[in-house]
Amino acid sequence: MSSDLEAAAMMCCASCGVAEVDEIKLRTCTACKSVRYCGVKCQRDHRPKHTKTCKKRAAELRDEVLFRQPESSHLGDCPICCLPLPIVKNKSTLYSCCSKRLCNGCEHANWLREIEGRLEEKCPFCRHPVPETDQEADINIMKRVAANDPVAMQEMGMERYQEGDYESSFEYLTKAAGLGFVAAHYNLSILYRKGKGVEKDEKKELYHLEEAAIGGHLDARYNLGCHEERKEKIERAVKHWIITANLGCDYSIQALKDFYADGLVSKEDFAAALRAHQAAVIAMKSPQREAAEAAQEEAATENLEAAAMMCCASCGVAEVDDLDIAVINVSKIIGLNMKHRAKNGRLNYVKRIYLGSLKAATWGTADLFVASSNRSRKSAMQSCCSKVICNGCDYANRLRD
Repeated sequence: MSSDLEAAAMMCCASCGVAEVDEIKLRTCTACKSVRYCGVKCQRDHRPKHTKTCKKRAAELRDEVLFRQPESSHLGDCPICCLPLPIVKNKSTLYSCCSKRLCNGCEHANWLREIEGRLEEKCPFCRHPVPETDQEADINIMKRVAANDPVAMQEMGMERYQEGDYESSFEYLTKAAGLGFVAAHYNLSILYRKGKGVEKDEKKELYHLEEAAIGGHLDARYNLGCHEERKEKIERAVKHWIITANLGCDYSIQALKDFYADGLVSKEDFAAALRAHQAAVIAMKSPQREAAEAAQEEAATENLEAAAMMCCASCGVAEVDDLDIAVINVSKIIGLNMKHRAKNGRLNYVKRIYLGSLKAATWGTADLFVASSNRSRKSAMQSCCSKVICNGCDYANRLRD
């Protein structure tokens, strides 16, 4: 009965009551979509009576969209193996030539094929030759930007952000978000939160977080959950975290675990989230991806050992003759992103040694292993322990003895 009344009400103007006929066309309220008007005058006259109900209904409609479970994360599926892409960014690579993100399993399999066949290194998806320099990669990205590719615009926006050009970054990200790219909404929320390139605006920050969350961005939805928790809206926070946990988000599971321990999440909801999380994690696995991860770990171990031989075991300074940077090719390492999300389409692993502290970094545009030092040193291996000691430490030890 009530549904019939609502349908009848939608056939008449909510202000003057005139019915929709051939000469009169009614327009629906864009916010609540529950009433219609014959003109702007009737809408203005009815606004004082309708405002409160309109806002309430609009919020309900927004929540229906916001808390709808996405089918996958915003990354989607690998275009080659058609399996869900890992939510950890360093387990996939974005190619500048075609703006496609591929999982490490497909990349590693293609790399093995090229090595065995002694083939030219090309993009596994579009077969475009991999750019060798940053300049070539930038040319590829700008071609995609000129073609209104939102992925390329997002990458260029983040590169400008890293350079400190926040105004240009905001322009690129706004264009990408306007074209429907989910990650651009998330990065715009960061700009509004930090006030970089724009004035700080919490409402716009939350709006872009919600748009990104609706598109399946896990970090955006997790942040929304944290925001609701700070406002003591526990039920809404739990809803956000359950949705991300169902897509394989580890830190959402941890948040739900803490809430379950405090009695804020029911046993049934927590158990269902655990099962869905495990299913999502299993769906992102494959033999090829496991082989790529194993090859990455093996190569990383070998090069860490090589790095240790390049540094003094006592003070950690790297052995260089007349240069501040010593470079060794480690192109066999596969599995990590490049500078600003894989600019040149290769999987690289870059390490820097700052006076002995080994720090892994997921940036760099060449297959390099960098040993950095501000002093030139020569060294000698000690026969008793097979440790490489620089002459400075060896001389200081002799003086002490």
